[in-house]
Amino acid sequence: MKNILVTGGTVFVSKYITEYFVSKGYNVYVMNRNTKQQVEGVNLIECDRHNIGDKLKNIYFDVVIDVTAYDKEDINDLTSALGSFGKYIMISSSAVYPETENQPFVEESKLGLNKFWNKYGTDKIDAEKLLHDTVPDAYILRPPYLYGPMNNVYREAFVFDCALQDRPFYLPKDGQMELQFFHVKDLSRFIEQIIETEPVNHIFNVGNRDTISIKKWVEMCYACVGKKLKCVNIHEEIEQRNYFSFYDYEYYLNVDKQYEIMKEITPLEEGIKEAYEWYCNNSTEVKKKPFFEYIDKYFEQSI
Repeated sequence: MKNILVTGGTVFVSKYITEYFVSKGYNVYVMNRNTKQQVEGVNLIECDRHNIGDKLKNIYFDVVIDVTAYDKEDINDLTSALGSFGKYIMISSSAVYPETENQPFVEESKLGLNKFWNKYGTDKIDAEKLLHDTVPDAYILRPPYLYGPMNNVYREAFVFDCALQDRPFYLPKDGQMELQFFHVKDLSRFIEQIIETEPVNHIFNVGNRDTISIKKWVEMCYACVGKKLKCVNIHEEIEQRNYFSFYDYEYYLNVDKQYEIMKEITPLEEGIKEAYEWYCNNSTEVKKKPFFEYIDKYFEQSI
């Protein structure tokens, strides 16, 4: 039985990954401050990532899955606190690619400031660089928008709420902006593939190969609720993040290297249904934004 360390383990991606590897029979350790309910069956290492002390030194981890590394200090503090370990897998982000570079982005594309992600992206770049310098054989995964059960970000849940309240959906422009997603289950499966196959490549874009228009995505979310989409197209030059879950930024990752290792991906329609089923019983776990307040104040009165 392999020992796996997951940083975090109580919210969305880290929680799902934790449950996934517990269900697969791994001996899973989680490292967090113990302020939220823990996944059943884990070994808790209670500490702050920046004040670990010697709590990790005497445990050999076959795999370290670092979900909560957002900057180089995060990397430094964890790698310095570890004793001996096998593989190190970091969840990075597609935010490391500048919006000005040619698309689709490949793993070898230039990294740099992206004006939509700003410091989040440049901090991830710094974290990747330090990890590469410290653990040269570490694996780095760069996903697009992650979705699925346990998602505490107000994305698909916002659309579900619109449908549940029989609201029309306020759609940016003509609704043809493309989005790229990746199911958190597929992320977990790909991590397992890395553990089992030890691929030669160590940096992977991960995601669904196909993108989807925001209108089609919203239609899928409405359909899960059993509702037909009625939309209002917004052509005003206003910040769409005031009333919509995504930046006005269309990008596409080349994920050919991922598909060479893992060819089967959760169909988006199936994944959205899973997300809705989870949301029906866990809506209080989602961090909701004041989209409805903005819509009611600035749009409803003018229609």
